[in-house]
Amino acid sequence: MIESLQNEQVKYVVSLQRHKAREEAQLFVVEGWRFVEEAVRRNAPIKKVFVCLERETLEWQVLHKRLCERSIPFEEVDMRVLRKMSATEEPQGILAVVRQTTYTWADLQIDQNSVLLILDGIQDPGNLGTILRTALASGVRYVCLTPGTVDLYNPKVLRSTMGAIFSLVLLPGHQPEDILGFCRDQGVSVFLGDIQGSSVYHTKLSEGPLALVVGNEGNGTSPSFRSADVQCVTIPMSQDVESLNVAIATGILLYEIVRQRISCKT
Repeated sequence: MIESLQNEQVKYVVSLQRHKAREEAQLFVVEGWRFVEEAVRRNAPIKKVFVCLERETLEWQVLHKRLCERSIPFEEVDMRVLRKMSATEEPQGILAVVRQTTYTWADLQIDQNSVLLILDGIQDPGNLGTILRTALASGVRYVCLTPGTVDLYNPKVLRSTMGAIFSLVLLPGHQPEDILGFCRDQGVSVFLGDIQGSSVYHTKLSEGPLALVVGNEGNGTSPSFRSADVQCVTIPMSQDVESLNVAIATGILLYEIVRQRISCKT
């Protein structure tokens, strides 16, 4: 059991709460029983688990078996040490160090049913995490993120994904021009969420591979996307409402794509 706050493993996990250290090590930290269980269930590349067993829990009995089955190393720590390693004030009793997975354009296997989500400069961690969770729930597997988007492995982003991050093919840090070039090469139609667009309910979204671009909470999408050959779509508003939260708007747009594609098949 680790009891010292000066233990080198403790210091290393604490360092991973900083963006620069995560980027250099290509690792990140997930916390809480549900999140660690999701990481194991979705076969995330877990490097090590740290657990505080001040009281034996049913969650640990089940998780312990799964960790052993996958040969994932784990170590017990006391609660004082776990608090030191954690990004939350009241940690649940468990955290895991996970390797970041790096994808390339070759990992995007585009077919007629593909929907690619492009996130351009999303800055709020809660919004990004919620968008990623909603994207996975709506059937999206591929997500591109432009420079200026909040760090994928920010603790607040991770908590908001509720484990969805382990099942998405994520390509962060790509310039709009590179993303648009990929879409052109793959025959992917690009649609941009914008308050000045055509009604999404009257836009045909049911055929062929499609990319949806959503932009920054305050400024929308970058000029590179606006000047490209893309179609702008909007969510009609009632009662003088000007706009929606970007995570909510993205969910509505994604599920309208789902609705149209299901209707087209029936």
